[in-house]
Amino acid sequence: MKRIVHKHPLAIRWFHWINFPVLFVMIWSGLLIYWAYDPYKIQIGDYVLLSFFPDSFYKALKVPFRLAEGMAWHWVFMWVFILNGILYVAYTFISGEWRHLVPDRNSFREAGQVVLYDLGLRKTQPPFVKYNGAQKIAYFTVMLMGIGSVLTGFAIYKPVQIAWLTTLLGGYEAARLEHFTLTVGFVLFFVVHVIQVARAGWHNFQSMITGFEVVKPGDPERPASQPVAPVHPSDPASPTQPALS
Repeated sequence: MKRIVHKHPLAIRWFHWINFPVLFVMIWSGLLIYWAYDPYKIQIGDYVLLSFFPDSFYKALKVPFRLAEGMAWHWVFMWVFILNGILYVAYTFISGEWRHLVPDRNSFREAGQVVLYDLGLRKTQPPFVKYNGAQKIAYFTVMLMGIGSVLTGFAIYKPVQIAWLTTLLGGYEAARLEHFTLTVGFVLFFVVHVIQVARAGWHNFQSMITGFEVVKPGDPERPASQPVAPVHPSDPASPTQPALS
């Protein structure tokens, strides 16, 4: 018989889906700002391996000469990003959800098993839990990256008014590079996250929208701590079924 597994509380889903468009606007507006002074590149000697970003990239996205617009969008959504982050962290501590997100002593070993399985080098699938070791490390790191982005952002936004923070981060140029590096990290996380969600399938994606997942017979067992409810065959995805406690 199919079962309903309740996975993500409503608050977590709200924070997740608010953060997605906010981060998109922050990255897009940051690109408009970065265009005005884009010194970063990867090079060996005088040979440039990669430039962030070529003029063709800017022109294709209609980025040039929009510095003021980018700054306006960036500062407004910065406060939304900060507020959403504060509420998210507060909720995880109050609700106890932090226990699913903070890596423990086994997380790195589990993360290695997950990576080997994803690469096809390990045949046995790691135990099914709410967040495996790789996810714990990734999500916790993203939270730290969010804090770092806020601090480095303020350091380059108000380098005189809060000079102590700018100095602590290595100076204005260092803080700007750190802010840029964290942004690249967010983009890479987003790409990997989307790929992993696609690999996990529709039901996993649906659970971040509805909060529950329908488990079929033969699917990996969920942790016993998660409430489950049987689903009547005539109503395979009904969210109204009461959970068994």
